[in-house]
Amino acid sequence: MSLLNALMGNANVVDAATVQSEFASAFIEGEKVEHAYKLVRDVIIFTNLRLLLVDKQGMSGKKTELHSIPYAKISHFSVETAGSLDLDSELKVALAGGVVFSKTFGRGVDINDVQRVLANYVLKAA
Repeated sequence: MSLLNALMGNANVVDAATVQSEFASAFIEGEKVEHAYKLVRDVIIFTNLRLLLVDKQGMSGKKTELHSIPYAKISHFSVETAGSLDLDSELKVALAGGVVFSKTFGRGVDINDVQRVLANYVLKAA
């Protein structure tokens, strides 16, 4: 992850196998990490079954909140691509109950790939 992206709070691609190992206790049998992105300490994980948003809290980052979002519960999502002056992209995910999650991605991440991954799971779950 580049230092500039870390300072700006932008997500970058991380190795799926590393995330699978690090968060092994959160996964059920047969669940596989397919794509993952790191945002300073937080992690966005796409598995074959759900979207996981890991929110590390506090100074030490030992306190962790895990949002588990079944793809079938996602009612809407959008992406905003980077521009000439705006160097980051954004993913917004809306759930059936009206809750919206928003995550920012650095230049090193192709937001269209992220959108395709999410679309693949959400549209198949519908």
